[in-house]
Amino acid sequence: MIEQAASSPSQGEKRLPVRADAGRFLILAVVFICAACGLVYELELVALASYLIGDSVTQASVVLSVMVFAMGVGSLLAKRLRCRAAVGFGLLEAALALLGGCSALVLYGSFIWMGESRYALVGFSLAIGILIGAEIPLLMTLIQRFSRQSAEGTVADLFAADYVGALVGGLAFPFLLLPWLGQLTGALLTGAVNAVAGGALVLWLFRRDLTPRSRWLLVAVNVLVLSVLATAAVLVDDFERAARRAVYGDQVRVAVHTDVQEVVLTGGRYGPLDLYLDGRLRVSGRDEFRYHEALVHPAMRGPHTRVLILGGGDGLAAREVLRYGDVRAVTVVELDPGVVRLARTDPALAALNGHAYDDPRLRAVYADAFTWLREAPRRTYDVVISDLPNPGITASTKLYSEEFYGLATQVLTDRGRLAVHAGSPTAQPRTYWTVDATLRAAGFGTTPYSATGSPSGFTAGPDRVKDGTPALSDWGFELAELGSRPRLGLAVDAPRLRSLGIPLLAAGARGVERTRIPDLPPSTLVHPRYME
Repeated sequence: MIEQAASSPSQGEKRLPVRADAGRFLILAVVFICAACGLVYELELVALASYLIGDSVTQASVVLSVMVFAMGVGSLLAKRLRCRAAVGFGLLEAALALLGGCSALVLYGSFIWMGESRYALVGFSLAIGILIGAEIPLLMTLIQRFSRQSAEGTVADLFAADYVGALVGGLAFPFLLLPWLGQLTGALLTGAVNAVAGGALVLWLFRRDLTPRSRWLLVAVNVLVLSVLATAAVLVDDFERAARRAVYGDQVRVAVHTDVQEVVLTGGRYGPLDLYLDGRLRVSGRDEFRYHEALVHPAMRGPHTRVLILGGGDGLAAREVLRYGDVRAVTVVELDPGVVRLARTDPALAALNGHAYDDPRLRAVYADAFTWLREAPRRTYDVVISDLPNPGITASTKLYSEEFYGLATQVLTDRGRLAVHAGSPTAQPRTYWTVDATLRAAGFGTTPYSATGSPSGFTAGPDRVKDGTPALSDWGFELAELGSRPRLGLAVDAPRLRSLGIPLLAAGARGVERTRIPDLPPSTLVHPRYME
């Protein structure tokens, strides 16, 4: 039947409003647009799932594998619509626009108010994949009305337009939609473009194939879909504010999207200040001093003229380092200038970090820590403080790799020390002891220890709050020295501390040892081992 349609296009052209070449071009243009929108939906699901659930490798694998399978199912189901390809394609694009456009809102809402988004993620991946898979068979049927080529040539044209559209969508998502519109508004706009392209093609180019009832059905469905998307776009700011209140409470003072992440500050005026990065609690003003004292002061025993802080853009680790009058220079390497800007200018955060950025000894560098270490001067620093995100986060695994610690050895002096935040030894013992094994593989001798405080990660749910106070967790640390055996214990300069001393740190070290998992392999760039 395809060959017959291809060999006698003149019969189809009598019922169509444009010449064959123009009609073919318009269909390929819609293929291009739909392909771009489809890839944006896929990337939107991957990005939001990685942000909400974590472990981007797993989330990308789930989304892409489910969608590819669903696309095969959609191609099979499209056979039933080929006899009414025009109206079928119009309804399919309206459904795809609605599902794809609203997917980010629904996923985000299910995570915020229900605490679970995995089932919604799989459901959207399956539904969107089925609809995307049904597009090409229907478009193949429609374009045959205009094509004088063989079926093979028409298929080549369709797939060429599809692949180029996917390229444009894949580039538009990270470089245009995310930075300028954000995940929620970007998805809604993509859905609107999808609906307009699909509806316009069918309602104009194939209008003579539609019965009056089909025409009004398509008009009504597309108007309804566009109305829903437009209403959601108008209300998206209110939705985000309600979601923030549900996650962070009513004391949100600052909520900004930097070029790197979402930064939220709560409290600080009438209560403790909390800092959240991409939804994860990074600093709790109730007990952050316990974390930063435990991270910094054990490593400061010994020469500490020049200190390097990797991460720590909030200035709190720098505050502890600058307590030492004989420190001559502190370098903070922070990826996100927006965090440093807040640490300088926000009154509550600047007060909490002791106005560390006003100290002339401190210099801030905006760079990826791994990349910066590659080019850093050798044998420069007496102490390196690694105040980086948890190792269990996929994006940070390279910052806990053997290669990364190998670069750290090159910037340390002969008696240099490295202090590392290594995650929770009780909640994530395998992750913690993998950090220990990786440090030893890089040539360090290690002393593991821990302190107690507020749990990091996403905001505490009801099961992590007791009597209005967040439940306590443990922070795990590693004090590492160059050489096979650590020469330093956990002695600290007690007068500089608000809460910690040798007995408490020693008890933390004994508690950590009870969680030890022996003989773990180190983590490398090509074989990251931090996912649990």
